[in-house]
Amino acid sequence: MLTIQKFVCNMLQENCYVVSDSTRECVIIDCGAYYPEERQAIVNYIRENQLVPKHLLATHGHLDHIFGINTIFEEYGLKVEVHHADEQYASHPKEQAENFFGMHLKYDFPPVGKLLSDGDIITFGDHQLQVIETPGHSQGSVFFYCKDEKVAFSGDTLFRYSIGRTDLGGGSMFMIIQSLRMVSQLPDDVKVYPGHGDSTTIGEECAHNPYIDR
Repeated sequence: MLTIQKFVCNMLQENCYVVSDSTRECVIIDCGAYYPEERQAIVNYIRENQLVPKHLLATHGHLDHIFGINTIFEEYGLKVEVHHADEQYASHPKEQAENFFGMHLKYDFPPVGKLLSDGDIITFGDHQLQVIETPGHSQGSVFFYCKDEKVAFSGDTLFRYSIGRTDLGGGSMFMIIQSLRMVSQLPDDVKVYPGHGDSTTIGEECAHNPYIDR
């Protein structure tokens, strides 16, 4: 059984998740921790629960989802794993900060680690996460899907009753609608943990999300 701990991070209220199982191995998904207290809260949780981080994952390469990857690299030696189509974003967080936020970040970021593709399997403990390509919010947006536990991490592709914006570089309304049509075929009881806001289920979204048409 998975234990999923959510941390709400940075000025955009982004969701970072630490996902672990009974082996105490864990993955960190979308570490957008910006403020020192946010970074410390994640490290403290991992330390207090004696977890062993195995992967640092990003559902896409936008800065609000990778603000804190340097802390994870410094503490655990993990580099962020992101879909290959978002490598450019994830490799240039300082440029993103200047272009999108008008910020000048004074700390350095580690290089990108493994580049992910559709169908890749990420293993930790007794569990696996499947990479499902869901372009539209960005070209490299993905779901991380645990079939055994019926859990999915949707990043900014799917929110509760809404979707992520498509007007940034690489975004496409046509593509995100196609992606939503595909993931809507997952079982209705799959619980979805989005990049912002509250969790939901595939069934709930198919019933109430105006952007999903099975």
